[in-house]
Amino acid sequence: RNDGEYLEMNSIRPAPEVLFVIGGISQYLGAATAIGLFDEIAPGGVAFLRVLGAALLLIAFRRSWRRSWSKQNFLSAGTFGASLALMNLFIYLAMDRLPLGNAVAIEFLGPIAVAAIGTRTTRSAGALVLAASGVLVLAGVQGNGTLLGVFFALLAGAMWAGYIVLGHRVAQDGLAVDGLGVGMLIGAVVISPSGLGELNVAFADARILGLAVAAGLLSNVIPYVIDQSVMRQITRSRFAFLQALLPVTATVVGFLSLGQSPSWSECLGIGSVIVAIAISSSEREFRK
Repeated sequence: RNDGEYLEMNSIRPAPEVLFVIGGISQYLGAATAIGLFDEIAPGGVAFLRVLGAALLLIAFRRSWRRSWSKQNFLSAGTFGASLALMNLFIYLAMDRLPLGNAVAIEFLGPIAVAAIGTRTTRSAGALVLAASGVLVLAGVQGNGTLLGVFFALLAGAMWAGYIVLGHRVAQDGLAVDGLGVGMLIGAVVISPSGLGELNVAFADARILGLAVAAGLLSNVIPYVIDQSVMRQITRSRFAFLQALLPVTATVVGFLSLGQSPSWSECLGIGSVIVAIAISSSEREFRK
């Protein structure tokens, strides 16, 4: 491939913000599918089936067994996949005990921490505070909930931070989608104790199994493949910062598909995130 073709391909590559919105729409459609299964399968079982189904789909599509894998490759993919799977498991357990707004607000502390560590200027620090404030408004933080639910949400946030740091390493090492698929398979093994007991329920009903696989495709395959693409373009601190687009996307999807009209305060939260990203856009740190 010559330099002209390379420049042409880069010139038509979608912006990270656009890719995040596409991934967010897919992710929240998958979340709606998964939550609909909670009455029939325990949250741990849904998380296990979601991660396992997504892993098998990706590995089969990519034929990842044909790739040459070193011990270090497996270690990188495995730690990344474990953080991803545990993130999925812990947020489902938190959502089962807390209002969704509480769980989202607490979990978002993970990417905020990663973005804060990478902040270098006063302007980017201000944008980070503005984005975090907007997300907290969107989350609708409330005072009720259980201590165990808060604990699971904090664990989910820690795993989200690990997903960003380790996922960025996998993307930069060239494992990308193959690393994602194999990593999720290893992650499925890690969280299997929470979901193996639910397999008999899933395999006894083709509808439940199909919905679980659909949740994996929508919530894991599509958005996480997009993440791997974006991680190769930008630094992990900016990637963490752009996670603020996800709650905004969730609010818009809820309005368009479920008729959930946002309040004035939620519109203010959306505006805060958009302004913060606009402020930060002039300081993008794309890797060459």
